Amino acid sequence: MKTFEDLEVYQKALDFTVVIFKLTNTKAINRNIIYQLERASLSISNNISEGFELQSNKQFVKFLYIAKASCGECRNLLTVMYRLEQIEIQTYNDLKTKSIEVSKQLANFIKYLKNSDIQ
Repeated sequence: MKTFEDLEVYQKALDFTVVIFKLTNTKAINRNIIYQLERASLSISNNISEGFELQSNKQFVKFLYIAKASCGECRNLLTVMYRLEQIEIQTYNDLKTKSIEVSKQLANFIKYLKNSDIQ
């Protein structure tokens, strides 16, 4: 792996962000929720890329934890949107599933890096 773009988890995080931005661009959703959701979703791939570029496993893991936390923030915001009836159940379930997949993949990657001999 030569660049962060080669990481599958980065690609999934970026795909998730694109879906979020398309959703918020077309729906009548509370502006404050939109801004926070967009920032949180973007934070996932941003932290993966920023941590990768530090070229230190310890620092990379720190940024991966931040990315994972942003996944949780996205899930919370999606739940708020659903409860406010600003998104349909199918959209909510699909995006929640995607965020959980990214979060699990981040957790597995963190575990791998922590157990790795690579510094």
